[in-house]
Amino acid sequence: MTKELRNKIIDVCNKKIEAKGMNVGLSFYAFFENKNTYPELLMEAATWWIQTHQLDHFEKAVKIKKMVHGESAK
Repeated sequence: MTKELRNKIIDVCNKKIEAKGMNVGLSFYAFFENKNTYPELLMEAATWWIQTHQLDHFEKAVKIKKMVHGESAK
């Protein structure tokens, strides 16, 4: 995972948790606007979410944040 995507995921998770609480769920689309402004980054997120980790469409933001932090330690 690129540093750019890692930072984006952590930032969005933090904002969602702050706004809606620890049980907030999200999909990988939460990391992007409604436009395909960053298609390469979107595909990287989709690959990580769907192919690499086989996550459900919606997952808890705290879970995703922990997963991303764990991968940054590698």
